[in-house]
Amino acid sequence: MAMDSTTSGTPTIQYHNITDQPVTAIVAVPVSTYQRNQRHCFGDSIPGEFPLAANPSIVLHATCSFFRQPASFAPDYELSMSELAALDMCQKRAIFKPMTPEERQDLKQRCGGSWKLVLRFLLAGEACCRREKSQAIAGPGHSIAVTSNGVAYSFGSNSSGQLGHGTTEEEWRPRQIRSLQGIRIIQAAAGPGRTMLISDAGEVYAFGKDSFGEAEYGVQGTRTVTTPQLVESLKNIFVVQAAIGNFFTAVLSREGRVYTFSWGNDGKLGHQTEPNDVVPHPLLGALENIPVVQIAAGYCYLLALACQPSGMSVYSVGCGLGGKLGHGSRTDEKYPRLIEQFQLLNLQPVVVAAGAWHAAVVGRDGRVCTWGWGRYGCLGHGNEECESVPKVVDALSKVKAVHVATGDYTTFVVSDDGDVYSFGCGESASLGHNADGDGQGNRHTNVLSPELVTSLKEVKERVVQISLTNSVYWNAHTFALTESGKLFAFGAGDKGQLGMELVNNQTERGNPEQVDVDLR
Repeated sequence: MAMDSTTSGTPTIQYHNITDQPVTAIVAVPVSTYQRNQRHCFGDSIPGEFPLAANPSIVLHATCSFFRQPASFAPDYELSMSELAALDMCQKRAIFKPMTPEERQDLKQRCGGSWKLVLRFLLAGEACCRREKSQAIAGPGHSIAVTSNGVAYSFGSNSSGQLGHGTTEEEWRPRQIRSLQGIRIIQAAAGPGRTMLISDAGEVYAFGKDSFGEAEYGVQGTRTVTTPQLVESLKNIFVVQAAIGNFFTAVLSREGRVYTFSWGNDGKLGHQTEPNDVVPHPLLGALENIPVVQIAAGYCYLLALACQPSGMSVYSVGCGLGGKLGHGSRTDEKYPRLIEQFQLLNLQPVVVAAGAWHAAVVGRDGRVCTWGWGRYGCLGHGNEECESVPKVVDALSKVKAVHVATGDYTTFVVSDDGDVYSFGCGESASLGHNADGDGQGNRHTNVLSPELVTSLKEVKERVVQISLTNSVYWNAHTFALTESGKLFAFGAGDKGQLGMELVNNQTERGNPEQVDVDLR
């Protein structure tokens, strides 16, 4: 390919098949200032000029052709350079790649009509959910660990087949789920006697109790499934996240739509269904046309982190007892309702966590807010009072938080430098605090304000994720995942959920101990 230079007077330059020659030979021929000016790119349609700013996608295609690399999309005469760059970055995201042109355009319109907004939506989802990164889930009595390559391991209680190994026997060490070999898992969710895994193809595999509804000692789910089975009712929805509450299950599609199963017989989630319904229903109301990047399920309520052109926001729906919906009251909400307090606090939520009875959010500026039932000090405000609207945890004012996790009256916060703070119920030694060197001290003491988990500081690893049991019927255990892919566990371990053998009739571990699994 050669550039036509008849109008500019400059010699024709062959772009391909340039013979090797000294650098001085290439740059030795001077070009006059006048000639260079004739080749500028911002003229008034003078023949020979090329208006880069007018059609940047055309320039990109020409550049790709020059370097013999195909452009990944057709020229678009209306894209600005920033929009073009955003689209290019979107194409590198795993859940965007397999989308058809029509699906991409639909997502663009749903996000606000801009590729920059689409990119923000995709990145926000990856950041708050550790999508396609290693992760560990401390479920009720059983645990799931996923490597960065999507290999899933399970261990712990297995009375309903929730480990997925084809048996109902407990596992005290991490064991790979062999039936999923060759399938890359990007997300996991664990509920009482039930596990859900999501592949990079958007498919959902479920095993354990055969129910999307009441999980704890309910009448549903009497049949057990001991190996991962595709959820047929979700086959037409590309799922990226699942959340299991006590009375319902929710899933999030890649387009940011929320669907729920069960607990709709009284219209609690905006639809009328039977308790054992296995068909997903769109979450109606305010979020129908607003993309959601993360969902979090508590015992009887659901939180959704939404991404709008005006910024990030949080919606809540379900049971309002204790003020855990964050609206300043204790009334139930059948449809998602915006939590307005974050606007008053001038806080942009980036991560949301739903404990059994309380909730927490991390803001873009690193502030942490908590609300709901304050029992055992799980809100971190130095008391056990309930808060019906999000309240900033003042004791963490000098900490820039990046991650938060909540359980049954327990909260963990991870700072940007990898330090971990915990507060709330100290039962089962799941807070990680010890009073003295022998590891016995007051590790069961409740903590009303955030305290540094010094036992994790001592492992000399940067913590990036915390997961803790979110169930009112199981003793809690906690996982700390490090940047290097090491997994540390502490708390209750009587069913093997810590991934290690306990001796001398022990039922728990007070200090973090490394689990024999590499999650890199």
